[in-house]
Amino acid sequence: MLIILLIRGITLPGAYEGIIYYLKPDLSRLKDPQVWMDAGTQIFFSFAICQGCLTALGSYNKYHNNCYRDCIALCFLNSATSFVAGFVVFSILGFMSQEQAVPISEVAESGPGLAFIAFPKAVTMMPLSQLWSCLFFIMLIFLGLDSQFVCVECLVTASVDMFPRQLRRSGRRELLILAISILCYLIGLLLVTEGGMYVFQLFDYYASSGICLLFLAMSEVICISWVYGADRFYDNIEDMIGYRPWPLVKISWLFLTPGLCLATFFFSLSKYTPLRYNNIYVYPPWGYSIGWFLALSSMVCVPLFVIITLLKTQGTFKKRLRQLITPDPSLPQPKQHLCLDGGTSQDCGPSPVKEGLIVGEKETHL
Repeated sequence: MLIILLIRGITLPGAYEGIIYYLKPDLSRLKDPQVWMDAGTQIFFSFAICQGCLTALGSYNKYHNNCYRDCIALCFLNSATSFVAGFVVFSILGFMSQEQAVPISEVAESGPGLAFIAFPKAVTMMPLSQLWSCLFFIMLIFLGLDSQFVCVECLVTASVDMFPRQLRRSGRRELLILAISILCYLIGLLLVTEGGMYVFQLFDYYASSGICLLFLAMSEVICISWVYGADRFYDNIEDMIGYRPWPLVKISWLFLTPGLCLATFFFSLSKYTPLRYNNIYVYPPWGYSIGWFLALSSMVCVPLFVIITLLKTQGTFKKRLRQLITPDPSLPQPKQHLCLDGGTSQDCGPSPVKEGLIVGEKETHL
């Protein structure tokens, strides 16, 4: 569907100007914190990072699935799709700019207005407008369904893993999916009321903002790299896929990712500006309170879970803390992949042939 719209978009008059506008960077915007927040939010949502989706879906893979290869493929495919989608959007915006005789920057803003106002208006200017309208909105429906499949599955998988006795019985999982779907449907009804756009902006600016995702990203990467241990995690991945990933990956876990997230997080907080709808409407104080409640509802879960777990554990504070940060003994031991040739643990003796294979397997690959 995206390829069809791309072919049609680049054949429209004015598409070239739109594509040039898309590819020409404005380096002066790099000092704007909102640009960094929007870029980070796009990356987090595009790759479903720090939302539990990848963890939930990955839990269904086999233990020795090559997750490293999957991650590289996912990054390239997702980035390529986003890049191609940009050509579709800006070729049509260039067409609208020429038809309306206005600059591209004034044609439409990002957000729901682009999808539900600018694009429908653009397809009405094309030949066979009914066909292109159907194709465009069918694509939107499939994109929404695809996203909901992953989000609902993430919530269902986490709930079943937390309460296995109650939810792993026959029919309980299906009832849970039904309950979550009904609840999400009822919440979604708020967004289609006459004031739904104001509610949507609150969700988009606070609940789905980059501040929440950056905080969760910092929490995850610090816990994995500095509490669990980057070397131990590196060994676990080697145990799963049979070789060690690129060393830059571990450097990113330890320094690059937490440093970048931390800097962007505090930079965004220092430049925070209250939400304004269409840069005109100012929300009442209780509206901002609801927004921050939505934002903190996900952020506070991390320290709250730590506090509750510490209180439920027996012993002194130091003993409880050491017990909770110690890896579970049921985790597979590192470097078990050295014996994956069908033999038992007794077959893993120091034979010269097997030692040569082990040395080869320990090489670091990109």
